[in-house]
Amino acid sequence: MPIRLPSTLPAYKVLSREGVMVMDEDLANRQDIRPLRIGLLNLMPMKITTETQFARLIGATPLQIDFQLIRMTEHQTRNTALEHMEEFYRPFAEVAASGETFDGLIITGAPIEHLEFDDVTYWDELVEVFEWSRTHVHSTFGVCWGGMAMINHFHGVPKHRLEEKAFGCFRHRMLSQDSPYLRGFADDFVVPVSRWTEISRDDIAERDGLELLIDSDQTGPCLVEDRENRALYIFNHLEYDSGTLGQEYERDAVKGDPIALPHDYYPDDDPTKVPLNRWRSTAHLLYGNWISEIYLTTPFDMTRIGRESTDLRR
Repeated sequence: MPIRLPSTLPAYKVLSREGVMVMDEDLANRQDIRPLRIGLLNLMPMKITTETQFARLIGATPLQIDFQLIRMTEHQTRNTALEHMEEFYRPFAEVAASGETFDGLIITGAPIEHLEFDDVTYWDELVEVFEWSRTHVHSTFGVCWGGMAMINHFHGVPKHRLEEKAFGCFRHRMLSQDSPYLRGFADDFVVPVSRWTEISRDDIAERDGLELLIDSDQTGPCLVEDRENRALYIFNHLEYDSGTLGQEYERDAVKGDPIALPHDYYPDDDPTKVPLNRWRSTAHLLYGNWISEIYLTTPFDMTRIGRESTDLRR
């Protein structure tokens, strides 16, 4: 089944060309199917790129997905046209006031790692999102800074500043063969990393209810499950396109910011060569497993979300 997107959303044409099954809202409304309702709280500056990356991953399963774009209420983006935001995004305050529920919610990263959480201009509202997700979302997926913010809010886990940016493609390993989120994973695989901060293994181990699922000897924890809050936290970027790390490198180099060549990204470490995407299948596995787990455990009656679960692992 396809992912449900407005036909005028840029991601609709991009994914159609790639062979991803997409369906406009008029056709979807004529089908007698209960789609999974997945929200994307997009905190990244390049909104269109990010929404396309996540739509590609969650739209690759056999299930029909109703994809909803959400933004912070007062924060204004400077990198995406106002017309795009007004047409396709709903402010969180409107979503919360409606009382509606979601089967899944993705909270993206944001390029604000240098700030303390309390110094982020929209932090208070983001805390409202976290608390709202406990009663209105069946499963939440925090990505990079979004995951660090969630694990800090729910468990007090701090982020630690790195001396050098963790940047490039790094080997990772899965730690739990029993996790439904890691079905089909290889023992060893590549994950793109781009961050100035990290979460420590010791801090995770000291908190009850957290399980480290994916780790790296070079860049530390990658994926954590928080079963009590029905959440996953990933601190890296499996959603990245093949050229995203290269674009970040070129951007920072042009600005004169301190940036090293992304680790193990360009063939022969030659930035004139086209990088190979070695994480695409892992990305589809992880997000596909997440969608599958939501489908198996979310209440059919969406008014029961946040109050009832059919999670067979409990």
